Amino acid sequence: MLNIIWTDSAIEDYSKNIDYLEEKWTEKVIGDFIEKTEDIIQKIASENLIFKKTDYDNVFQVSVVKQISLFYKLDNLNVELLRFWNNYQDPEKFIF
Repeated sequence: MLNIIWTDSAIEDYSKNIDYLEEKWTEKVIGDFIEKTEDIIQKIASENLIFKKTDYDNVFQVSVVKQISLFYKLDNLNVELLRFWNNYQDPEKFIF
């Protein structure tokens, strides 16, 4: 199983998404988002699943929910979570 590394950007994005859900949505929606996130991360780390390749070197993208994509980087030992990107944001502002 690969190690999971959360970057500061990923932690910040994830926290902001949870905060938004707490303000606007129900506990069920929040729980579903958390569960989907954990499931995807677990599959990447333990089942060696690789999702959509991006234009960045060794960086992949997977949709957690319609509105949020997880960007992550792989090496032989680690899954580095880079961003939980809101798909409605300006892609020109996307940085790791």
